[in-house]
Amino acid sequence: MPLHVIATAKQVMDPESPPSAYRVDREAKRVVPHPATKIPPVINGFDENGIEAALRIKDAVKDAKVTILAAGPSFSMDVMKKALAMGADEMVLVQDPALDNVADSTVTAKVLAAAVRKIGPFDLIISGRQASDWDNAQVPLGLAELLGVACVPVTRKVEVKDREVVCERILADGYEVVSAALPAVVTVSNELGQPRYPTLRNIMAAARKQPTIWKLADLGLAPADLAPRLLVMDLYIPEKTSQCELIKGENEEDSGRLLALKLREAKFI
Repeated sequence: MPLHVIATAKQVMDPESPPSAYRVDREAKRVVPHPATKIPPVINGFDENGIEAALRIKDAVKDAKVTILAAGPSFSMDVMKKALAMGADEMVLVQDPALDNVADSTVTAKVLAAAVRKIGPFDLIISGRQASDWDNAQVPLGLAELLGVACVPVTRKVEVKDREVVCERILADGYEVVSAALPAVVTVSNELGQPRYPTLRNIMAAARKQPTIWKLADLGLAPADLAPRLLVMDLYIPEKTSQCELIKGENEEDSGRLLALKLREAKFI
């Protein structure tokens, strides 16, 4: 059987767009696009690095298949099909309104794990190190735990040799080489390098491919299974205020003396 690599991909708001393009809905505790803007979403940047890592394995192993897996309330097909245009073979989307505004990593990991089990046997799951919207970096770890496989986080190079995944894992002062038996989960950072550009041939092939779309019910999950473990108490833009007081004395020496007295009163010195 061919080596089966699953690459996860999350559709997110474009992190390169200006802050003015979005607003905070404090009642719903979420960030929403401003009504006057129409900036399309993108695939999470680290996930594109993960897709590139999966495609490099496919290039090296030859007899390999890459499946893209994503979960969310809705998807822009023009955005998600970029992964197919890069060279992935198949795409599975778990699309359900019940996944709207799910910021809980446990819920996301549970949905992805159920989808992986439905997809069938796999050898390797590759994810981006974190998503640019919440930056939790928890979903791949939870996914590995639910599937009962090893996880190698934050890598810059991923290879498959003799039924093992061999990774260069990033450290603060360099890297270490880590291997794990397949199946396994690996997260990839941007140190892997730039993702490849889709070729015209792959773009045309991707246009003809239709993703497999599942609802939560197709995975045996109900909305009750999505009870979050993370409770968002409030979401707001921090307000910054500043106050300036000018201290003037009869001369520089007197100004310094008055400043010292003021700082002592404020218990700064």
